[in-house]
Amino acid sequence: MSAFTWQKSSYCGEGNNCLNLAAFPDHTIRIRESAAPHTVVTTTRPQLSYLIGAIKRGTLSSASDSRT
Repeated sequence: MSAFTWQKSSYCGEGNNCLNLAAFPDHTIRIRESAAPHTVVTTTRPQLSYLIGAIKRGTLSSASDSRT
């Protein structure tokens, strides 16, 4: 995966707990934390956009919520 360009979050600063993103040719987005670079989450642009929107709106629920 290192052949692709990982971009660091602009909110990261100089610390070591940063999110890195990379766009792959298969139209997926890979996300990793700089402190654990071998752990990578794969998503798509629409899913990532939805997640970011939900975070901004404050509409995420915790895993312990009993919504079905």
